[in-house]
Amino acid sequence: MKTPTKFATAAIAGLLGLGLSAVAADHPATPKDSEKCYGVAKKGKNDCGTAKHACGGEAKADNLPDEWKYMAKGTCEKAGGKLTATAGDAKKAPAEKPYTGSPG
Repeated sequence: MKTPTKFATAAIAGLLGLGLSAVAADHPATPKDSEKCYGVAKKGKNDCGTAKHACGGEAKADNLPDEWKYMAKGTCEKAGGKLTATAGDAKKAPAEKPYTGSPG
């Protein structure tokens, strides 16, 4: 392998490593004596991503069933949350109005 090729390979590997570490840093470590509590996160205050987005702080509305926060063990259900994500039994995000092409 030629030296320029080795350098390019090492540079690409380094950039990929930086990208992966940035993704890992976005997911908060589980705090001691806590658990994920679904359905209690307020708009923009969720702790991590879902199937709809990849990052914390992106909840579109309060109390969505697939958004979660870390809470002290034993407090989730008392706060009205659930320990597992469920679809359809909590408030859903408001539907966006379709574009009609005219000012509204």
